[in-house]
Amino acid sequence: MIDKERALRDTLCSLGSVVVAYSGGVDSAYLAWIANDTLGDRSVAVTADSASYPRRHREMAIAIAGRFAIRHEIIRTGELERPEYRANPANRCYFCKHELYAHLTPIAQRRGAVIVDGNNADDRGDYRPGRQAAREFGVRSPLDEVDLGKAEIRELSRRAGLPTWDEPASACLSSRIPYFHEVTSEKLQIIETAGFRVCRVRHHDELARIELGRDEMRRALEPELSAAIVAAVKAAGYRYVTIDLQGYRTGSLNEGLLLTPTFAEAKAR
Repeated sequence: MIDKERALRDTLCSLGSVVVAYSGGVDSAYLAWIANDTLGDRSVAVTADSASYPRRHREMAIAIAGRFAIRHEIIRTGELERPEYRANPANRCYFCKHELYAHLTPIAQRRGAVIVDGNNADDRGDYRPGRQAAREFGVRSPLDEVDLGKAEIRELSRRAGLPTWDEPASACLSSRIPYFHEVTSEKLQIIETAGFRVCRVRHHDELARIELGRDEMRRALEPELSAAIVAAVKAAGYRYVTIDLQGYRTGSLNEGLLLTPTFAEAKAR
């Protein structure tokens, strides 16, 4: 693991100057920290603020940047203004990342820098259409390039003193809306209001499907707590509240997708 971190620093040095796509999550926070520690003023972390970006993540990104003296900028992206994004196809993430990198590119050009993101080695087997946008814009993924996985990044983050080291996996609010159901600012606001730190609230029109960690399911069914959950979720605008017995898992909305041979080949790569 230490050898991989050393290789990561070497990779960043070889790039000369970087613009880090910084959401404030586990991976991008570690990348922003080590890029700043390695490159100094030749590194800047940029956070894209939009309706699909949870307020808590934005606040965390700002707090970490301030605490560790990371050069930080916040920009506003407009993916919700793009009809192809609002339509919420299976490759919705492509349009979001395209919007992000289109905004980061001028910043990188002015600095003579390379855009880098927080994709890691464990992300290779998941359905991530945003990677296509990354390839189109020449974005590099240094964590993946040195074969750092999630558990290693958490441990390195812990050693660096980053508070994100034990943060739950995070994703944009739009990922809670089933594919082919329109993404709207109103839905995103409802989802954010209904959210809990260690779970996902999946949006199915009037029904909220709550995914919890398996170790928390029993506690969630205790009368007092379950009543509080139902009240909070209904107050956010839902009519029905359910708990998914499969528990929390990343990418659960991808489970209904039929993978084409082309996509299967892309995953194999």
